Parts: sequence; structure tokens; C-alpha cells
Amino acid sequence: MTEKETNFAKFLEDWLLSNLDINQDQAQLLKMGILILVAGLVAILLWKIAQFTMNKLISRVERRASAQWSNVLFQGAFAKLPLIIPAIYITGVLPLIFSDYPTWIPTIETLTSAYIALVVIRIISSAISATNVYYSTSTRYKDKPIASFTQLAKIVVWTIGVIFILSILTDRNPLALFGALGAVSAVILLIFKDTLLGFIASIQLTINDMVRIGDWVSVPKYGADGDVIGIYLTTIKVSNWDMTISTVPTYSFVSDSFKNWRGMQESGGRRIKRSINFKISSVKFCDEEMLARYAKIELVREHIERRTKEILAYNTEMNVNTEQSIVNGRRMTNIGVFREYIQNMLKNNPNINLDMTNMVRQLDPTEKGVPLEIYCFSSNKSWIAYEGIQSDIFDHIMATASHFDLEIFENPSSSDLQKLVVRTNS
Repeated sequence: MTEKETNFAKFLEDWLLSNLDINQDQAQLLKMGILILVAGLVAILLWKIAQFTMNKLISRVERRASAQWSNVLFQGAFAKLPLIIPAIYITGVLPLIFSDYPTWIPTIETLTSAYIALVVIRIISSAISATNVYYSTSTRYKDKPIASFTQLAKIVVWTIGVIFILSILTDRNPLALFGALGAVSAVILLIFKDTLLGFIASIQLTINDMVRIGDWVSVPKYGADGDVIGIYLTTIKVSNWDMTISTVPTYSFVSDSFKNWRGMQESGGRRIKRSINFKISSVKFCDEEMLARYAKIELVREHIERRTKEILAYNTEMNVNTEQSIVNGRRMTNIGVFREYIQNMLKNNPNINLDMTNMVRQLDPTEKGVPLEIYCFSSNKSWIAYEGIQSDIFDHIMATASHFDLEIFENPSSSDLQKLVVRTNS
């Protein structure tokens, strides 16, 4: 405390004693109150000046800085620096304010130091948040789980900061508090179990590139099916296709099974894999009339001509006559010709990626008939367009099956049973 400050305090006290009808102790208390009020107003004024100056500096940086990093850093971390100015000022004027009560000074200094430590922690935490904002908006890192690492960094900073604040308030060595913290490490591990598991899972997800922000994932256990919109320390947020949001534990993406559709999105097509059942009783050998009729269909004309020559050559070589060819020789079937028709239809479909697997295959017959499965890839991977392409293919199949003398299987409905009863009674 300077001599001028001492003289001012003495002058204020003498003025109060001479102008007010109070004793020495009352004058000292009133003087302290006045000094606290003045110091508070000066502290607020200094804070406003520092805040104004920092805002001007931030605006100048935003106008001149080309990097987004400096912008988010100034807006987040440096914007809180003015909060320290009042605390530093209060610490400097404590001897003046409490000159008559010096025993109060250590307590006020301790609280002020704890406040400064708290502001420093907030500044560091804001710098970490600025890091998260910068990397989350960066094209290179926006699909990485940056939030998980920044959240863990905040936890570490706040844990260490709280320990230092406690050491300031209790006037103890921070290392001693860290030692005490180690003694209850089992309890801490239990409390932060999800956090630790989430952090480990985040590292595994990042190293193995299992999940990125923007990936379409399906997690049946948690009813999640949609795009990943956030990867955090303990949870991953998924925006479902029904416009709901599912929160899935981060660790479950390592411990449980899930489906990531990124491979499909990055590939040349989206798979179409669907079958349709035909009555087994409608499958038959093709006679000349059927082949003549099928040969009028352009997509199978060449196939029928080629297969007719192959079958004729085979039957001639095996000395099989026309009557015996039904069981001993080779003949075309209507379902085989239809399978070739569908295959050629897919090859001529501009919406099908022919560079990927493209086939029509027959599956094992069941009590519901013999299934024909279409296995191909749509070149358009958009959900709406994909469903339209798939529907168009099967609309065409269902409409043309009867032209190949095939019947599509379906379980009888109530109206079918009613017609059967009426027909039986009549």
C-alpha cells in the first residue's frame, strides 16, 4: 500500500469522525464499506473497459484473420480474459480496504486466488471448445469423433482445476490432494466407468475407422437406423429415418454388432436382393407353340434360337428322338426362359450398375413354391430413387410372368375361399 493510499484512508476516516456522530470503530467500519463500494465500482469499470478492448481486438482479428482457427479461439477463450482484471485489481487494493482489519486479508486473497484459478480453467476449457468447433467444421476432420477427445480433455482440465482450487482454499499442497484422490481411485473408476469406456471406444472407432459423422448405421439393439450426427465421449447420436433421434452408448459400437452402410454409399451401387415365388405346378417344358410365342419377345429371341440349336445337337448326338426327349433328352422350361428374360431386362436397364454382380438365380423350393431371386445393384443409391427402381423391376416381373405361363404364388385370401365355397355348392 502506497503512502498516498494510506493518506487517503486516513483522510476519509478523519472526515467521518469529524462530520458524523460516530466512534472510532464505527468510522473504521463505515470507511471499509465505502472503500469496498468504490473498489467494486472501479473493478466493474475496469472489467467493462477490458471487455470493450477485447471485443474490439476480436472484431479486428475476425476482419483480418483468414484462418477460422483464430476466430473461434478469440471468440471462445480470449473473450473471457477480461474476467481476470477485476480480481487482480481487488487483490492489489485489499491492504487499503482492510487496513484496519488485516486478519481478513488472507481469507479474501484466498477467495480471489480461487476465483482467478476458476477463470483460468474456464479459459482453457473455452480453448478446448474452440478446438472442437474448428476441427468439427474442418473438411478433413468433420467426420472424426473430435467431440469425444475434447470432452475428455475438459474432464481432465476441470478435475485438475478443482483440485488446485481446493488446495488454494484449504492451503494444502496439490500433490497431497492428488494422493488422496488416488486412495479413492476405485470409487472414481466406478463413477467414471462410462466415461472411460467411451473414451477407449472412441479411440478404437477412430483407429479402425468404424464410424464417422454422416455414416448411415443400423443398431437393432437400440432401435437406431439413420445418420450419425454426433460422436461424443459416452454417446453417439443417430438421426433416424422417422425423424426421431436415438442416443446409443459409444462403447456399444465396439462391444455389440451394428451395420455401417458407408461401404454401400462409397461403392458404385446399392444392392437389390429380393425374390418372388412361383407355383411349382406352373413350371413345365416348352413345346413348339410356347417357344414360337416366346420367340416373339425380343429379349429372349436370341437365347431361344441358340438354346434350340444346342439342344438339337445334343439330342442328335445322344440319339434321342422327339418322343424320348421329354425325359431322356434336353428341353427348355418356361421358368428357364423367363429367368433369361429377367436377366436381359436387367442388362438393358440404365439404372442397374452392370460393373457389379448382376444375376437371376433360383432358390430352394419351399411350401410356397420355387423362388426366383433378383440380385443386382442400383446405380442410384438415394433411398427414394432406389425403392422406385426396385419396385419398377418387380412390377414388370409380376406383370409379365403370365406371358411365360407361370403363376405367382400367394396364399388364398378370404374372398378366394368364399368363391371356392360358392363354386362347390353350385
